[in-house]
Amino acid sequence: MRRILIVGAGQSGLQLGLGLLAEGYDVTIMSARTPEEIRRGWVMSTQAMFAAALHTERRYGLDLWTEQTPQIQGLHVSLSAPPGERALRVPCPLDDPAQSTDQRLKMAAWLELFEQRGGTVHYQGVTTADLDGLTRLGRYDLTVVAAGKGDLVGVFDRDPQRSVYATPQRGLAVAYVHGMTPDPLWPQPHVSFNAVPGLGELFVIPALTLSGPCDILFWEAVPGGPLDLWQERRDPAEHLRLTLELTRQYTPWIHERCARVELTDGRATLSGRYTPTVRHPVGELPSGGAVLGMADVVIANDPITGQGSNTAAKCADAYLRSILERADQPFDTQWMERTFERFWADTGQAVTHWTNAMLQPLPPHVQQILATAATSPAIARRFAYGFCDPNDLDDWFMAPDRAEQYLAAVAVG
Repeated sequence: MRRILIVGAGQSGLQLGLGLLAEGYDVTIMSARTPEEIRRGWVMSTQAMFAAALHTERRYGLDLWTEQTPQIQGLHVSLSAPPGERALRVPCPLDDPAQSTDQRLKMAAWLELFEQRGGTVHYQGVTTADLDGLTRLGRYDLTVVAAGKGDLVGVFDRDPQRSVYATPQRGLAVAYVHGMTPDPLWPQPHVSFNAVPGLGELFVIPALTLSGPCDILFWEAVPGGPLDLWQERRDPAEHLRLTLELTRQYTPWIHERCARVELTDGRATLSGRYTPTVRHPVGELPSGGAVLGMADVVIANDPITGQGSNTAAKCADAYLRSILERADQPFDTQWMERTFERFWADTGQAVTHWTNAMLQPLPPHVQQILATAATSPAIARRFAYGFCDPNDLDDWFMAPDRAEQYLAAVAVG
């Protein structure tokens, strides 16, 4: 039986570990926190997982919250011009519902499930020196690093050919709240994407948290602009106050829904910023061992397109298939490189190019797409589908000539 070590207990690491257990592998996961510590901790992310990513979880019985989680029916895109006035509104329905589950709830339960299904968990933080020692002992056939924050990321070198930014492109501020009223223009659960050109974006995401259904208020602020108020961590009550004040000034149609909101719990806020970065997938350790990086260890995109958890789930699925295909052959560095490059070609490249593009001012052809989608259900639905499969966007959304051809074809049709 082949032995696999996974360092990190997030979406990608736990999903890969649970999948490998089901396929008969001996799997050990190293987690810096216990399930109870995760549940008692601060919120860790925003997330909206679309059908393709959810399918990779369901294949191994990991969809534990389908009945409780709000069924997200689409995206509601709004552009303001000037700030405070809604200039364009585009409802974009999804073919299949999306879901958002608080990672405190999800990862704690998955860790417990991993142990129930026969996996081994060591609850301890791991440094580069620890990882070097583990690989030197030779106890595992493969070591995968799925911890996208902290010391271990430094094991993987930045890929300058695939990393277009050298600084953070947004300041991020998240608040999980109860008490929002439904959108009167689209009462069904949906992700609301509100762009304030030149300043940032506000997302509203229906989700499930520890205390039940909720909404996530998520500001993405252009650094140095008037929305960028979280350069230092704030007290949760002050964080929420500022969040709501910005909605009043810049997205009053969202603020109208917030008259009775309150934080879901005392640790329901998150803020920070990071530089979007693609890293080389093979980490070389001081003693000569090699480890394989996955998900946001090697592809850390800005959350503006909502693809972080989706990419992590798809990465876990892709790596699982590559491990199964390898059978008894060694997991050498050539295999590691090929495994990542296949994932990059199938998923990572399209997501990264799209996300990087969305961090820039919307070019005229994208503005034209959204304006046309406001009166064309077919275009609106296809735009929503891009969040499920970003590869589709390459065919019509990412370049002016392809967009022009597509819009002409829809007009004729």
